[in-house]
Amino acid sequence: MGQSWNSPYAMPDAPPSSYSTELRSLFGELDIYLFDQLLKGRFDTRHRVLDAGCGDGRNLVYLLQRGAHCFGVDRDESAIAAVRRLAATHAPALPQNNFRVADLTRLPFADDSVDAVICSAVLHFAADEAEWEAMVSEMWRVLAGGGLFFARLASNIGLESQLGRSPGRMRLPDGSMRFVVTEALLLGWTTRLGGRLVDPIKTTNVQQMRGMTTWVVEKPW
Repeated sequence: MGQSWNSPYAMPDAPPSSYSTELRSLFGELDIYLFDQLLKGRFDTRHRVLDAGCGDGRNLVYLLQRGAHCFGVDRDESAIAAVRRLAATHAPALPQNNFRVADLTRLPFADDSVDAVICSAVLHFAADEAEWEAMVSEMWRVLAGGGLFFARLASNIGLESQLGRSPGRMRLPDGSMRFVVTEALLLGWTTRLGGRLVDPIKTTNVQQMRGMTTWVVEKPW
């Protein structure tokens, strides 16, 4: 016969919804490395946030709900339509014109107009180094002094034996075509911009198939 379990450590009844459902309602499909920056307080006083290459707004759900003054650009009209719908749901007072179809090399915003720029999994779609440089320069232009630049992008870090030691557009072991940066390129551009790394450059090596690097830079006042 079964025996009742009276331990003080007995499991409580299951919650009415799964943890993942609750977390997704709060954070959407937020990049986990961007979540790390939120936890570190890097957005606590940076309320004007541009998502450059925003897609359907997966990284903006929490910020919109918390009252951040969000902006977004993407080359895909359907993506901008989706992020406008998202903003209308979570932040109806936010102007729809904050979200625009635009190229990252020609952002429709004034100099020093945002406090943070998010660019997650976008820069590696550059056609070549010149376009990559133009996108980085343009995002830096709209970033105000004291602002934060957050980027996740493909790199050769940890994959030098397969990808070589120079930046460039190339086919990764996973079959995708990406513009791949090097640690030297990121460090060189940090210096060139006059910025300061707020975290060491970090790279996730996905089973020798691709390397995704987090680059977080603060702009001087």
